[in-house]
Amino acid sequence: MKNRLAAGMRLLLSLPLLLSAAAHAAPPPAPPNLVALSEQLVTSGQPSADWLATLGAQGFDAVIYLAPPTVGDALREEPLIVARQGLVFINIPVRFDAPSARDFETFAAQLGALKGRKVLVHCQVNMRASTLSFLYRTVVEKAEPRQAYEQVARIWTPSGPWKTLMLDQLRQHQINFDPF
Repeated sequence: MKNRLAAGMRLLLSLPLLLSAAAHAAPPPAPPNLVALSEQLVTSGQPSADWLATLGAQGFDAVIYLAPPTVGDALREEPLIVARQGLVFINIPVRFDAPSARDFETFAAQLGALKGRKVLVHCQVNMRASTLSFLYRTVVEKAEPRQAYEQVARIWTPSGPWKTLMLDQLRQHQINFDPF
């Protein structure tokens, strides 16, 4: 009896230490290709469920997911994880092999409606997200294109239909910039 009482006391005395260690556990790893474009706009590849569950604590207000929900690494529970934190979740299912002007217009309208709020824009690798965010920043926010494009170049060099979309949108909006 005396040994069990001593063991129980040791456990009670160590409980604050155990709780403190749990509270200071390492945060989940950041998603691939995470890029903070500003304090309000962050892009990335596919985050883990654990990292998504920390968005509210990180001050995010919304998530825009730019891949179809049927892609292989999509998280079926992502809308629920985001909603549980009281955040807005928007899915714009942009086909990687066929991005369109309509996709950009939809993205620009949704991101514009979230102005002043902290937003995570993500896709699978941060190719869709970086490119559409670049276009938003240059076309809508009138950011200096060369500077804004540096964030895209950190991730990739758009080619094929993405290069075409980018150049068409820049021309349509009379922005004289060709990074290619």
